[in-house]
Amino acid sequence: MKFNKWTVGLAAIGVVSLASAARADEKMSQVQTALSNTTLSGYVDTSVMWNLGSQNNGAFGTYTPFGYTPGGTHGDGFNLNAVDLTLDKPLDESPWAAGYHIDLMLGQDRVGLGNGIRQAYIALRTPVGNSGIDWKMGVWDSPLGYESSSDPLNPNFTRSYGYGFEPTTFTGLLGTFKANDVFSFSAGVANSYGSVGSGGGNALNGGVGAFGTYESQKAYVGMVTLTAPDSWSWMKGATFNAGALISDAGSSPHGAGVTRLYAGATVPTPATALKVGMAFDYSDFHNGASKSANPADDSLWVAGLYANFQANDKLSFNVRGEFVDLENTASSHTGEELTGTISYQLWANVLSRVEVRWDHAGVQAYDNNYLAGGALNGPLHRNEILVALNLIYQF
Repeated sequence: MKFNKWTVGLAAIGVVSLASAARADEKMSQVQTALSNTTLSGYVDTSVMWNLGSQNNGAFGTYTPFGYTPGGTHGDGFNLNAVDLTLDKPLDESPWAAGYHIDLMLGQDRVGLGNGIRQAYIALRTPVGNSGIDWKMGVWDSPLGYESSSDPLNPNFTRSYGYGFEPTTFTGLLGTFKANDVFSFSAGVANSYGSVGSGGGNALNGGVGAFGTYESQKAYVGMVTLTAPDSWSWMKGATFNAGALISDAGSSPHGAGVTRLYAGATVPTPATALKVGMAFDYSDFHNGASKSANPADDSLWVAGLYANFQANDKLSFNVRGEFVDLENTASSHTGEELTGTISYQLWANVLSRVEVRWDHAGVQAYDNNYLAGGALNGPLHRNEILVALNLIYQF
């Protein structure tokens, strides 16, 4: 074995032995081999936000549906939204491939586990026929939804209502089978809610990660994805998704749970610079309290439309519009939002976005106890306007 001159010199004066140096060099080679295909990536996400007319309370989203705040806990001023660090060893082409993926996410907008882990899973493949099933075991992003928990991948800076009401992460096992270039299917089982609403966020979102009271309480999720082939002319590459989540939780083996349905699509148009998208979420919350205290399920549905115009390699325009309808305890919430975003790459590796968002919420109470002291008499309608500058450095 060949040693460098410093090792030989240390060995000559008895500081180290050549045998121990050889073993250390062998261990280092093993570590280097294990890490040779691991990549490090991530981003730093910052923003400055102006919530028009919020001087009286310093908070945006007070009157948006179900208290959902598009800007998180941000008020008027500067924000460190998120810092994301990713270690990834992807699966290779071998039939029994193995790898791993770790996402560490910190900041005001972090998602996932409370200790800063957004994703952490072992990736495995088992061969099936001429293809294989790719597995994720650990904590992984929800396959349901149009928008991503990774900020730079979204067309707009602020999140949609749909994202705000969807689960963000799961702790469990997910398998994905890609039959061909057109059809793929994902199915998984994960820990369910400890109770409806645990796992972060309000009662409609957050991760599905807490253990249920009973061992039978689990969440089951499935997603079908269709990708248009090249033979579809200008529609080639269009994607269509449909999925469902069934989760059981509560203080009994058949306690309160939730059923969620999702459908989404992203479709090119004959104008090559323009793409359009749609998303639809429906949630049914079982055994919830309801209007006039009669036993019934609470429900929510959100419909969203997206449009992206890629003017050139650096400049793009993105528009999103949504409508949400929520029937929950003692009241009915409806709301709309319209968001316009201009993205331009002025600096290398930096995504810069300017965004204007309008939210309108209407609340109809079924009794005078909806607000403290019975202060609400009739419908409540409010408007919110947000202006934001978003800068994300990606590496």
